[in-house]
Amino acid sequence: MTAFDIVQAVIIGLVVLTSAVVAFRKLLPATAKRWQANWSASLNRSGRATWMRALGRRLQPATATGSCGDGCGSCNSCGPSAAKSDVQPLEFRPRKPS
Repeated sequence: MTAFDIVQAVIIGLVVLTSAVVAFRKLLPATAKRWQANWSASLNRSGRATWMRALGRRLQPATATGSCGDGCGSCNSCGPSAAKSDVQPLEFRPRKPS
């Protein structure tokens, strides 16, 4: 196995791992935040090295503050809401027996 093959395998592995993490965070955001918080808490325990505690504080997920800056968009107080579209939802009705 040449050095090129090793470098190629490492790069492809990193790309696949990054893609899997992005997909996981996109599809399961609550689970991803919970896992990130657990990992952060385990690194930020007393008795750990200073660099581990700093990494744990840095990895701590951001929490929603309820202010207009966190982008929740649930109260409609942050600005005008999106315009209503002309698309009507489909309505399925069963056939009447003849």
